[in-house]
Amino acid sequence: MAVSESAHARWLKSLDGLFRHYGGPAFAIRLWDGWNWKSPGSEVPACTIRILHPQALRTLLAEGSQIALGEAFIHKDIDVEGDLFSVFEPAEHLLRHPAPLRERLLQTVAHSALELGTTLRLGLRHSQKRDRDSIAYHYDQPIEFFRPWLGRTLVYSCAYFEHPDDPLDDAQEQKLELICRKLRLQPGERFLDVGCGWGSLILRAAGRHGVRAEGITLSRSQEAETRQRIGEAGLSDCCRVRLIDYRQLDPEQERYEKIASVGMYEHVGLANLPAYFAQVRRLLKPGGVFLNHGIARSVQSTPRGQDSFIARYVFPDGALVTLTETITAAEQAGFEVRDVENLREHYAMTLRHWVRGLEACREMLLRHVSETTLRIWLLYMAGCAAAFQRGDIGVYQTLLSAPERGRSGLPLTRRDWYDDRTQDAGGESASAEALMQ
Repeated sequence: MAVSESAHARWLKSLDGLFRHYGGPAFAIRLWDGWNWKSPGSEVPACTIRILHPQALRTLLAEGSQIALGEAFIHKDIDVEGDLFSVFEPAEHLLRHPAPLRERLLQTVAHSALELGTTLRLGLRHSQKRDRDSIAYHYDQPIEFFRPWLGRTLVYSCAYFEHPDDPLDDAQEQKLELICRKLRLQPGERFLDVGCGWGSLILRAAGRHGVRAEGITLSRSQEAETRQRIGEAGLSDCCRVRLIDYRQLDPEQERYEKIASVGMYEHVGLANLPAYFAQVRRLLKPGGVFLNHGIARSVQSTPRGQDSFIARYVFPDGALVTLTETITAAEQAGFEVRDVENLREHYAMTLRHWVRGLEACREMLLRHVSETTLRIWLLYMAGCAAAFQRGDIGVYQTLLSAPERGRSGLPLTRRDWYDDRTQDAGGESASAEALMQ
């Protein structure tokens, strides 16, 4: 489509004004007719945003909402050449640019209508059926889609890098072992993994630490793959997986010494946090320990309730809470907080590995999913990496105990988490209670 010089002049003026105070990495914009614009400064652009359709330019200049920009990318009206991660600073600058009042009102009305329609179609937010459908929407992709970029561990959560150049597989093994050590798993204990993914944690807990491990999930494809992996590992006598909601577990019949939840509580929602922690507390035996590993937003980040690309296209009904809200709900359920560790930088590194894997395996992955699906995953992962890097969100491992008449049974130090010479749960230090006698 031919474009007049006067139109180019108007766009030049609009872009110069929109990014006058931009201070991020240099970038360029190239239109469908070859016209180019470069952000202020003399640096070489880290990326070029290709505008492939006139409507996409109007989206960029006029609307500038997260949903609209994301949709333009996944439908290839906008594309990115160069470093995909660098595009999020100009995008954030654009989203901070105030929209006209009329457009903000229209976006609010549209969000309310969307939520009402979703409720009528799927049921109340965080009902057991709607949670099951939401989990299936994200996780029930073919296992052949996940395996090439997740690697041999099939772990879809934050890795743990002891060194920045650790391979992803090693970093994921290190994360699994860190969780087992923080829980101080002992042979013969009953261990529950709430939202077990493809079973990597229960396989390690049973195979390396001798526990009787059980994983639960709402994803049929995850349950089937985990069952197969358990059989292949020869661990069917001490490891099992079930397709069940954690709320359906009966504390009168099923009690555990140790419980973990890794990358699951993001789906719970603020209103249900008290019930979530209360149920886990009931499932723990007195003196038990619970490790909750999950993403939380910073207090300064975008408030809850704002429509987002991830909420619509990636995690329906997902809702990030703050660390303060998490700990408050846990303590109200009767837990004692023993340790909190933020792995924010680790998740940014993990996501970069995953994005590189998605890009490297592109042709293979397109045999199993559509290009639109692949672009959704690319955009969501690269955007999350940028959010972790900025500090808008963090990922916290919160270790919680259920003391028995004030006795935690835990050692005074964390030395046994990291010292390979230490094998027993008490480490090289006696328990706090023993030293208080």
